Amino acid sequence: MKNKWLLIITVFVTAWTLLAMTFKESLQQEPWVVPDKYEKMKNPFLGADDTENVGRLLFAQHCKSCHGSKGKGDGKKAASLDTPIGDFTLPSFKKQSDGALYYKTYQGRDDMPSFEKKITEEEDKWLVINYIKSL
Repeated sequence: MKNKWLLIITVFVTAWTLLAMTFKESLQQEPWVVPDKYEKMKNPFLGADDTENVGRLLFAQHCKSCHGSKGKGDGKKAASLDTPIGDFTLPSFKKQSDGALYYKTYQGRDDMPSFEKKITEEEDKWLVINYIKSL
């Protein structure tokens, strides 16, 4: 009888683990569709001289806890989130348009919050984009 319960519990835990892994994989595979308007958007502050380090400071305040200090997706909160955290150092990230990054950063989705109301100055938004592209 004891072995029967052990088998039932093992099967249940295994099934639950596989279900959780499948669910998490489905989250990873869902593409983040960016509207054409943003995909084609030009960065009006590309190459701007950020002498006050606004982009870096805003990144540290709003992004570092999840994305990590070097943008690798290894921040303190990253492990506790259900959504995979973007690694800003990967070539696949760097090939995205500035407009796509603007959209993703300021619209958010799932565990990625919207920063539309937290970072309100247009120049500041673009300085953050410039900073994360430099990582």
